[in-house]
Amino acid sequence: MSALSQYSANDLSARCRADGEFALCARHWTGGLRLEGDTDAVAIFVDDGRPSADGADEKFPTITLRASDEVWTALLKPLPPRFMNDIWPLIQTGQMHQGGDALIFAQYLPAITRAVELMRASATLRPTPPVVEAKPNGTYDSPVGRYIHLTLEGQDYRVYFEEAGSGIPLLLQHTAGCHGGQWRHLFECKEITDHFRLIAYDLPFHGKSIPPVGPRWWANEYKLAGGFLRSVPLALSRALELDRPVFMGCSVGGMLALDLARYHADELRAVISLEGALKVDFDVNSPALRPFWHPQVSNEHKARVMDALMCPASPEAYRKETTQVYAAAWPPVFIGDLNYYMSDYDLRNEASKINTQKVAVHILSGEYDWSGTMEKGKEAHEAIIGSTWQGMEGLGHFPMTENPEKFLKYLLPVLESLRSSDTAIRST
Repeated sequence: MSALSQYSANDLSARCRADGEFALCARHWTGGLRLEGDTDAVAIFVDDGRPSADGADEKFPTITLRASDEVWTALLKPLPPRFMNDIWPLIQTGQMHQGGDALIFAQYLPAITRAVELMRASATLRPTPPVVEAKPNGTYDSPVGRYIHLTLEGQDYRVYFEEAGSGIPLLLQHTAGCHGGQWRHLFECKEITDHFRLIAYDLPFHGKSIPPVGPRWWANEYKLAGGFLRSVPLALSRALELDRPVFMGCSVGGMLALDLARYHADELRAVISLEGALKVDFDVNSPALRPFWHPQVSNEHKARVMDALMCPASPEAYRKETTQVYAAAWPPVFIGDLNYYMSDYDLRNEASKINTQKVAVHILSGEYDWSGTMEKGKEAHEAIIGSTWQGMEGLGHFPMTENPEKFLKYLLPVLESLRSSDTAIRST
């Protein structure tokens, strides 16, 4: 029996009708969705967002997803294996073929992906235990935020940052298209803040770091370049008079961590690269990324693609919080950040020159991250003599937000090693 043969159009349409997430994602959609395996297929019709088992009206376009029974079986498991957990990576790797209008597919990717999720084993359809974070009314969280003026490449920027804790300074760089709020869980961990001064900043054009006054930035395409990106944490460190801080970044920030270790080792005592690599081989101008900044595709598209980078077993509330930041950001900023991530950054010929006697290098890679994969993280470790590497099981591209409790099990030993090294240096 094939994976698709277990589902009928009536069953799939009923699941979609009963799901609030699908209803929101499918709003205004009229068309068909057909899922095809080697021998079986299931199809539904959506009429202005309302799914049914009726045959699709030929006047309206149908989106098709075609894959082997083996692929469908893996995708529809309660906990799919890495890189088989979402349709987007399967399409990019050629294991699934998407047919139909490309623009409509991009516009309704969140609804299409949700329909596939609803076909997973019934255990995954039960509500997951809610994440409990409630505190008494009036309780303050730990970080305190403020603005600082930094001169970057001759231009004044008003940069927002938050900080908490005391001890070894630890600069925190967010992922592409996001902001420093991604580090909120670390701010509430006393095992960290008792020993480290956490400083999470928003890059210019991100979060609360609004664009600079002066340049006509709205008339120029936003593209993040390495020189500018490297200048931000260095300028912030100097302005705050930090003593050789530790730097930790994720994704774009994970690449930046290794970049800083290569070119600015004298200003840092250590870097922690989350989801880092020597090079990500993906064309930022690829048609696959065109919907990331398209006037007819909403920010929900990029948010849904980010969901594909996380472990499906991570708490749903945290996964949705992670993707909400992408949906809320200035539309050009994510694809502009990818200019650094995919085009500008390349340490393949430079990584061996990193001196870990000057700056310690630690690399952590999530199991479900199909962009900065565990294999790429390990490759970077092998190229950087004296570095450390750890694969993080059950985590993906956003370990600090998607499952902070699990992430701390991997991060705390690294921070403890940095504390021990710092104590040893100070005692000599």
